[in-house]
Amino acid sequence: MQDLLGNDILMCALTSFLIAQVLKVLIDWAVNRNFDFRRTFGMGGMPSSHTAFLVSLTTMIALREGLGSTSFAISTALTLVVVYDAMGVRLQTGKQSRVLNRILHRMLVEGQPLGEADLQELIGHTPTEVLFGGLIGLLVPVFFR
Repeated sequence: MQDLLGNDILMCALTSFLIAQVLKVLIDWAVNRNFDFRRTFGMGGMPSSHTAFLVSLTTMIALREGLGSTSFAISTALTLVVVYDAMGVRLQTGKQSRVLNRILHRMLVEGQPLGEADLQELIGHTPTEVLFGGLIGLLVPVFFR
């Protein structure tokens, strides 16, 4: 456990993730004037905590092991796949969920609820959300160097 907690690269990435998640709750509160603690654990929203986590991880590997290391190559590939997925497939899934939730709402206004929970709409990220997640991931490693 001591080795795990002493892993500065991992701790930096986790710190970036936590900062992004806290900012997500605060930004949601500022915009909607409604404090929703569940946003701390939810997907989607501003900023992208997944992007912050992986960009921070990749940046720390670059700083510690160099741009030519195998670890950096693997981390960069993983980061690109996750960011692409967050802005592509997951964003479109969220848009579809919004449409389906509207359809369900219209159907249920006249009748009895089906008992199904709404689909989660905040799944993916806009390019702006990913950009700000990436900025967090670039800035936090400065304090871990």
